[in-house]
Amino acid sequence: MQTTLTAAVLSTPEGQEADAILRSCVHCGFCTATCPTYQLLGDELDGPRGRIYLIKQMLEGQPVTRDTQIHLDRCLTCRACETTCPSGVRYGRLADIGRGIAEQRVARPLTERVFRRLLRGVLPHPNRFGSLLRLGQHVRPLLPKSLRTKIPPPQAVGEWPTAQHTRRMLVLAGCAQSSTTPNTNAAAARVLDRLGISLITAPTAGCCGALSHHLSAETEALNFMRRNIDAWWPYIEQGIETIVMTASGCGVMVKEYGPLLAHDPGYADKAARISALTRDLSEVLAAEDLTKLGNFGKNRRIAVHAPCTLQHGQNLPGAVEGLLTNLGFELTEVRDSHLCCGSAGSYSLLQPKLSQQLRDNKLDALQSGKPELIVTANVGCQLHLASGSEVPVRHWIELLDD
Repeated sequence: MQTTLTAAVLSTPEGQEADAILRSCVHCGFCTATCPTYQLLGDELDGPRGRIYLIKQMLEGQPVTRDTQIHLDRCLTCRACETTCPSGVRYGRLADIGRGIAEQRVARPLTERVFRRLLRGVLPHPNRFGSLLRLGQHVRPLLPKSLRTKIPPPQAVGEWPTAQHTRRMLVLAGCAQSSTTPNTNAAAARVLDRLGISLITAPTAGCCGALSHHLSAETEALNFMRRNIDAWWPYIEQGIETIVMTASGCGVMVKEYGPLLAHDPGYADKAARISALTRDLSEVLAAEDLTKLGNFGKNRRIAVHAPCTLQHGQNLPGAVEGLLTNLGFELTEVRDSHLCCGSAGSYSLLQPKLSQQLRDNKLDALQSGKPELIVTANVGCQLHLASGSEVPVRHWIELLDD
């Protein structure tokens, strides 16, 4: 694609990056075939190719309108288009750059500004979010079903093993996950303990920065990233083996710390090291001898939901499915497994109508094989699917902990 970006845009690192991404696009349109919002809405501007044109026009100095912003907002950033693209277009990064510029040039309605600021002020902060969640759980039985299903019930958490092994790995506690599904990390710690690995947390680490990043609050996002790097660095100097991610959404974000902080002289090298050490939990277990866990999945029919952040963002398609199959579980067929469930971080809150349509389509596919359980690898997907599912939805590591 030929570009004529403005001199002001090209003078910035983001502008130069966007120009390179735009030039790699060959207009083929293969991406539209796997775009969830294009499939629902049938509008070229609600598919990757159309949004690329909108971003190109914006960076070339053409007027940015509210319509441009709406079409960019509707993008899930699921990155299925990246998996499909034969030219390797880094659409997800381009979308983040485009959204950031649109945010600067188009004034959102007051209600949107307030709601987005509220999300950023609550969700990434475990104490604030946890307090509100506990309040919601307390009154949950009194709420109408439409609201009750959106509030996850309290989750029982088993014992976290004492760190006693020579091999040690760090895990990110996370923000929403630490309050809504705390058993995920505890289950991972127990499973790894049986494999001779101690899983530990860094008390001062927090939100990975994904929420702020995708809501175009880039300074805030980078500060979250720097805080985590500072929290993890002493453990890295002590020889920690890996940084484990049990939420694939956080995983794809932390794996991108290096590129996102590449222009920060104080953090560039450390960020690159952090990204290199980061592994999804499925990657960690795939490298271990799982015979110690036994073959306990026989006669259990499981449907696996592969989060977009795992299969497209981290390029790990089939990672969880392979592990569970090797452990003896019977996996049901899931049609259109490449499509997003509609959770997409804050998307389910900001685009509820589209999100619910995508969720219902995904649940139809997951439940069609009559599984006894649905498992996934990301807390957002887990909560989103559970809000409308007739079948229990859990994190896959809990199966191994059982």
